[in-house]
Amino acid sequence: MHCFAYDEYLNIALNRASDGAISNPFFRSPPELLITWILIAVILNNRALQPINETWTRLFFRENDTAYSDRLDGNEDRNRDTNLMSSTIDRAPEPRNRIPDSESNGKPKSAASSADNVAVPFETAIVRDRVIARLKKNDVVTDSQLEKAWTEWSRLRMQNIRVPLWRLLTMDQSLDSDDIFVEAASVYAFKEVEIEEKEALAFIEACKEDFDDSTWDNMVELFVLPVSREPGKNTPDSKWTFATHDPTRPEVHQLIQSLNLRRFEIMYLPQSMVGILISESFANVNQYLEKLEDAPAVFDMGMEFTSDDELVDGEALDAEINRSRLINLFEAALVEAVTRGASDLHIYPNADGHVEIHMRIDGDLEQWHLEDNIRPEAFLSVVKDNSTNVDRFDRDSAQDGFIQRWVDGTLIRFRVSILPIASAKQEIHAESIVIRILDDRKVLTDLSKIGLNDVAMARFDMAIRQPNGMVILTGPTGSGKSTTLVAALYQVVTPKVNVLTVEDPVEYLMRGIRQIKLSHKLDLEGALRAILRHDPDIVMVGEMRDQQTAELAIKLANTGHLTFTTLHTNDAPSAVSRLFKMGVEPFLIAYAINLVVAQRLIRKLCDECKEPENAPDEDTLRHLGFTEEELSQGQLYKAGDDAACPVCKGAGFKGRRALAETLLFTARIRNIIMESNDSVDEDGLRAAAVEDGMMTLTECGRSVAMEGETTIEEVLRVTGSTL
Repeated sequence: MHCFAYDEYLNIALNRASDGAISNPFFRSPPELLITWILIAVILNNRALQPINETWTRLFFRENDTAYSDRLDGNEDRNRDTNLMSSTIDRAPEPRNRIPDSESNGKPKSAASSADNVAVPFETAIVRDRVIARLKKNDVVTDSQLEKAWTEWSRLRMQNIRVPLWRLLTMDQSLDSDDIFVEAASVYAFKEVEIEEKEALAFIEACKEDFDDSTWDNMVELFVLPVSREPGKNTPDSKWTFATHDPTRPEVHQLIQSLNLRRFEIMYLPQSMVGILISESFANVNQYLEKLEDAPAVFDMGMEFTSDDELVDGEALDAEINRSRLINLFEAALVEAVTRGASDLHIYPNADGHVEIHMRIDGDLEQWHLEDNIRPEAFLSVVKDNSTNVDRFDRDSAQDGFIQRWVDGTLIRFRVSILPIASAKQEIHAESIVIRILDDRKVLTDLSKIGLNDVAMARFDMAIRQPNGMVILTGPTGSGKSTTLVAALYQVVTPKVNVLTVEDPVEYLMRGIRQIKLSHKLDLEGALRAILRHDPDIVMVGEMRDQQTAELAIKLANTGHLTFTTLHTNDAPSAVSRLFKMGVEPFLIAYAINLVVAQRLIRKLCDECKEPENAPDEDTLRHLGFTEEELSQGQLYKAGDDAACPVCKGAGFKGRRALAETLLFTARIRNIIMESNDSVDEDGLRAAAVEDGMMTLTECGRSVAMEGETTIEEVLRVTGSTL
């Protein structure tokens, strides 16, 4: 009876403190309430200690975050739930006058809360948000970024949707969300956990039986994971530590509280690290691979030929195409390519009539599967049947198609290219299929993440900030030109400018940019002519293919438009020569271009298993131009060969970065171009550019190798013999 009376008293006190309705000054302050609770709990044999952590969290966040918006609106009775931390306690009833969560989740509220829609001035909102105050103090955000977030925040408030202003900054693509989350965690006294990746992965694997599948699914969805468990010193209860990139979310606290753990702590961990732990611990199972393993082997249909054999008839081929094993193999290949981060998928029959499937990962082709129990035409037809704009029965023409699939909850687009090829077996209609994976999650919007060195980055940033002129990216296919262009566009796109792109085909859809779709009725030249009448500010031309498109693109740059485009040349100076040979006048080249960037992608060593290179090849060092001074100032590394490496899986490399030489058009460079007669002096351009501060591709490669990010063999492979 005594305990029942205590529960009733405690619930009343807690509810009144939670909604701010009680008048006793002793109970209006959360710390005093907590102390009172602790003292009563000691008397009652610690019966109430369990929910202290949850209650303190709720009261602390109400007092220090979104509750100030109630006071700004003059709503002293706080008759709604605007808590950042809105977790509930099982033993406590709903606070008095509290609107249920189901009514406060973005849905219209009652007329009683209409006063909440009073607009909060920009300066007031900024001053009262302690996270933003910290961000401004540390120069993490600018006023323009804050104003953009405040505009969206005000719009949400008018719709009775409450969210802290600082949280909207995490959605700004020009900001690093980790910079925001770490400051928020610091403001609200969440510590940053320090863990080793291997230890955390081992711990997660060891405790998978401690939680059911539904709980793990919820943790993965909320990006929160257990990373350690420490035994108690004076208690039999262990202390769990959970890590997440955003420990202030109410959903995280509600989930952890639902686990009924006696002792736990939620700590901050960068989002990238949480992502690695999730991807390594809970890699999505490729259901098509499982079906493929369970499916019976496909019987050979005409794979053994004699000189008198005829081709398998159409009905038999259709029967084989309809076998689930072929479909599962194709779907498994698509899913696996996305999961492994491949850029391309290659499918073709080899000289033995077997189907080979390769994936291009970090620039290199790797064989993924060899299928020797099916007729090649059957599998190729499955691919063609699943591609739009492709005729399965046309085996003598080049075709381009398109595929879309949902993978890991994301819509992935695939661009299909089909070419007829020769085969050692004349009876086989051989075709090569290459599928480009277009994953919008891999689009870089931050130019600094491309990997450009400081010199190249400074020049690039200066060139794209000009009101007009042309920026040209050069390099072979697959050198990352499109990726860099997209990142550059995201630096300059704003609602105040009209940005148009002309690409064939359009690979990545970009928010805030109008991307022109080419067809047989609108070619590249026609689109460029039409753009001039479409009031553009910034234009991206996918590629200058001939004299007509080059002259139109340069005309755009010369008429007050900032223009981005690409060329296929080996280095920056040769881009000038290429335009000259196309027939573009030297004076147009000299005064239209701001910058030419020659780019390559180089593989990065795996940080987990790379090893010091103590005996590098002297000839290679000499060929690449290394000096004794350079070698004495750093340590070279080589790729590791640990097949058990959790990061690279034994490849030795993980990821790629850009090497770039930047030819800035100074007055000296323009004069050399203007003085050209029958040809452009590429050597003179290169020498002048180097004197002006340009780093060649080989010099960039040497710098990356000395930083320990790649090997000298990789530098030689990417840059060749250019010095």
